[in-house]
Amino acid sequence: MRSMSEKFKFEPTAPEQLATHYDILVIGSGGAGLASALQATELGAQVAIFEKMPRLGGNTTRASSGMNAAETEVQLQHHVVDSFDDFYAETLNGGGGRNDPALLQYFTTHGALAINWLAQHQIHLDDLTITGGMSRQRTHRPSSMAPVGGYLITGLLKALAAKQVPIFASAQVTALAGDATGVTGVTVTLAGQQRQVKAGAVILATGGFGANAQLIAKYRPELEAYQTTNQPGATGDGLALAQAVTAGTVDLDQIQVHPTVQQDTDHAYLIGEAVRGEGAILVDQQGQRFVNELDTRKNVTAAIEALPEKSAYLIFDQSVFKRVKALAFYQQIGLVTQAADLNALAATIQVSAATLAATVATWNQNVAAQNDPQWQRTTGLDRQLTQAPFMAIHIAPAIHYTMGGLKIDPQTQVQTTAGHVIPGLFAAGEVTGGLHGDNRIGGNSVAETVIFGRQAGQQAWLFQQKSKQ
Repeated sequence: MRSMSEKFKFEPTAPEQLATHYDILVIGSGGAGLASALQATELGAQVAIFEKMPRLGGNTTRASSGMNAAETEVQLQHHVVDSFDDFYAETLNGGGGRNDPALLQYFTTHGALAINWLAQHQIHLDDLTITGGMSRQRTHRPSSMAPVGGYLITGLLKALAAKQVPIFASAQVTALAGDATGVTGVTVTLAGQQRQVKAGAVILATGGFGANAQLIAKYRPELEAYQTTNQPGATGDGLALAQAVTAGTVDLDQIQVHPTVQQDTDHAYLIGEAVRGEGAILVDQQGQRFVNELDTRKNVTAAIEALPEKSAYLIFDQSVFKRVKALAFYQQIGLVTQAADLNALAATIQVSAATLAATVATWNQNVAAQNDPQWQRTTGLDRQLTQAPFMAIHIAPAIHYTMGGLKIDPQTQVQTTAGHVIPGLFAAGEVTGGLHGDNRIGGNSVAETVIFGRQAGQQAWLFQQKSKQ
């Protein structure tokens, strides 16, 4: 399947086209913002999107693995029988039991509908892989195996362009109009001018605060020196906007460190979980495995940080390389070490050749037996590492995701600390908190943006319709 980005380029709306009133304003152009805007537009609302950065897409453009959903037609086509209950239980377990039950219930039962909705817009997530903490393949991705984030954003932008939805880039929303009794618009700075724009409802989809060093230091001072995988705009603006109208927050100290990030260059590159899901293993500086690679991110991170070097190597071969298209990009920018055989690879990354060879041989035996007696890995046992060339990526943990955020209900209504709804204010995506507990499962972020983005679009439309009556 050809990537949409090869044929489509979205141009932001000219500032002079900004109107003074819309039915719904969406703040943020990541997956949650674009999904909410498209859904609301399809219901008949006049919608505008404000994005503070010059580039659209937010953190979603960096997502590489896929979108989790259970009981989908895609799963059945791949002979995977799944259940909402298992998806719920495994996400709850992965989040340490701290997940908001109502949010989690809505999330796990609406993924299949979201997959179908995307397909209706020619965004086909028709291939499967697996991520840590999941018992079966429920991570949906395009059959081209292209990174899911860019594919999703391009598809949503294409659908929004067809409906002529205005999207204003470099548009900084500085305040919400209203208070705890209701939100009725925003103050936005666009093209050097401050403007007041009214709306029947406002949707916050501004993302998390993983690139805000001050907030990281405030809530998790021990992470202050860590690098981040986040794009520069992920600074928590939505939190400040909503807190100014008395919005409540939850779990702000729950900040996820992703275990596999290449950070030997001047930029941190997240190496998506699909690499491990398709069969890569992790080895230490001695060339030995030291963890179940598909345990939860929290547990894999802890295992890496317990090593003397606090870093490790992803080891994979050509068969895994072919199954994860993002690896071609990592290779192109020099993050992948490649060798004709394991001995040469070991010499390059300076681990024991004999130990690495023994580790890979044992792994191949485990795959053949579908049993990993040492680390009890039960998923991602689909392929042996036998096809040259062999490859490695040096990784270490880095800040990746903020599980905490604004307090919402399953209707995506933003609430005060006391639990009262703030009329006219909705939120979706990483700006919200409660869904993931103390650890986000890989593939659940993209799912959250689409599932709760759609819900925000529906509920904001319903609210402004009632307000007109």
